[in-house]
Amino acid sequence: MWLAVVLVLVAMPGCASGVPPSRLDTFFGPVAMAESQQASLPPRPIHAGLLVLADTSAADAAPAPPEGALMRLAEQLQQQITEMTLISIDKILPASALQHNRDPSQFRDLKRQYGLDYLVLVVASSTEQEYPVTLFLGWVTHAQPGWRRDNWSLLEVALVDLNTGVPVVRAEGRGWATLDWPTAPGINQWYPVIWLRPQDPVRHVWPPSYAAAPNTLRVVSMNDAAERMIHNLQDAWIEKRDTELSADRRAG
Repeated sequence: MWLAVVLVLVAMPGCASGVPPSRLDTFFGPVAMAESQQASLPPRPIHAGLLVLADTSAADAAPAPPEGALMRLAEQLQQQITEMTLISIDKILPASALQHNRDPSQFRDLKRQYGLDYLVLVVASSTEQEYPVTLFLGWVTHAQPGWRRDNWSLLEVALVDLNTGVPVVRAEGRGWATLDWPTAPGINQWYPVIWLRPQDPVRHVWPPSYAAAPNTLRVVSMNDAAERMIHNLQDAWIEKRDTELSADRRAG
């Protein structure tokens, strides 16, 4: 039993860059993905809608964050994407507006229904593992058994041309957070506690209650992934723009 736990702990961080697996491609057909490599950046100004949805279709997917948390994430991303990129988010679309299939016609339906030419699609997914640990109270003066739950979150983003259903530019961001809580509740001075791993292990978040702790873990990890996603979207945009400029110079 303990050997199996140790093996999982060794294996998971080592392959964290692929945990959880990408889900964005499951919304596009093979033709759209092939055309994505050749798609050009749209002229400015770029006005788009934003659609944020949770994907739990992977075999080992963790439960989705609460609907309210996804709405707050969408509002946060609307502001950040508008401020930090060349894309102006005019409206937030409901997650139910897009189905989990590879039918390109659903993107054209969004164009007709919402009067948009472009959509910023954000897909959130996560994976969790839980295992026993020894937790220390105070200044390590007392120890008691407890549990640790790791959450790896992935946010993937694509700017989609709704006329063609082709993703023009895409990026992702990954987050990792840990929840610790004792087997016996009642020591609320220290637990439950959430902390970010491995980049900021001294930053702690205390959930409002034991019952709310798992959802708080998912929100903390998801928000951590969102910060990286925004910066990676900027980098992906710049890289694609530079590639296009280089191609234009060669052609000229």
